[in-house]
Amino acid sequence: MSLSPRQMDLPTADGGFTSRWLIGVSGGNLIEYETVPTTIGRALSTGVGQVWTVISSSISGLGHMITGAISTCNLSGPIGIAQASGDTASQGAASFIRFIAVLSTAVGLLNLFPIPALDGGHLVFYAYEAVAGRPPNERAVQVLMTFGIAMILSLMVFALANDIFC
Repeated sequence: MSLSPRQMDLPTADGGFTSRWLIGVSGGNLIEYETVPTTIGRALSTGVGQVWTVISSSISGLGHMITGAISTCNLSGPIGIAQASGDTASQGAASFIRFIAVLSTAVGLLNLFPIPALDGGHLVFYAYEAVAGRPPNERAVQVLMTFGIAMILSLMVFALANDIFC
């Protein structure tokens, strides 16, 4: 049996990333979790904090991929997501639920990007209408929607290629 290390870009405390070669072995949880009663206000505050952490990490990672600071292999498609789901499910329900929450938040963030055909693109069209006092040209909307769908499909193909070749 042989081990093949894989280059991984790991986040650092200062918000950057560092590349390390890993063989896929990791330790278990050294922390024993306990359930502590809390107030609704504290639970909401913690939840909002966690969502903000996921959003800022996602934007930071995307920015680092665009600038070339980290590998684009960090972008996963359906195969990578399924593998990660299985890995986290094997670690227990709490890990799996956290993974699903992080995934849902990241997908929700992507949906708000100002890309035509996504909700963020629709918000841009509504803002245009509010400022201009009239809806955008129908032909322009069709062209932008086609471009947006092509961008999304390209990203999906790219992510799937990452799952296969990275």
